[in-house]
Amino acid sequence: MDASNSAIVAEQFDDLEQQREAAQLGMWVFLATEVLFFGGLFLGYTVYRCLYADTFATASRHTEVILGGANTAILLFSSTLMALAVRAAELRQRKELISLLLATALCGLAFMVVKGFEYHKHFSDHLVPGTHFEWHEANWPAAEMFFWLYFAMTGLHAIHVMAGIGVMLVLGLLAWRGKFSQGHYTPVEIAGLYWHFVDIVWIFLFPLLYLAGHR
Repeated sequence: MDASNSAIVAEQFDDLEQQREAAQLGMWVFLATEVLFFGGLFLGYTVYRCLYADTFATASRHTEVILGGANTAILLFSSTLMALAVRAAELRQRKELISLLLATALCGLAFMVVKGFEYHKHFSDHLVPGTHFEWHEANWPAAEMFFWLYFAMTGLHAIHVMAGIGVMLVLGLLAWRGKFSQGHYTPVEIAGLYWHFVDIVWIFLFPLLYLAGHR
């Protein structure tokens, strides 16, 4: 083993490559559990949409398509920045890595700000499920179910975005301290997998929730 790598290889691994493969496997297993978690919500949404297609389409027209589209663009751009950050870590470009990680976190913050405006609009329109939910069209229970699913799915996704923002900031701090200068960029690579997963989930959420009533 290289002396320069010995300090960053945990004792249970033979070399840096084995440690990297183990970390990647662990992240893929974690993402598999996340797929199952979100999959249950997607399945529930699909069942209710099949049962109450017209009401779900009507309720979907009350979502903020422009804000949802803006957030889609923000996350797609952030995925590009994250991919470039992994590349910068691989090439040991410290300054570029720090900038790209912070830019990715900034995109995440922008996503949350837009989502905050969107949620505020739903609160103002009394479209939050519960005692104050108001619906002046047909099939009130099915419409409330749509918004239950909407807030559950987008809220859970937002929690994952906030977690990702925290990870990016921590990685940015570690990069500033030179933790990845020896070529050990696995944490950045693993964080990239997580961030891309979060973006992919949103790619499915946007058409299902925002575009269901638009033909």
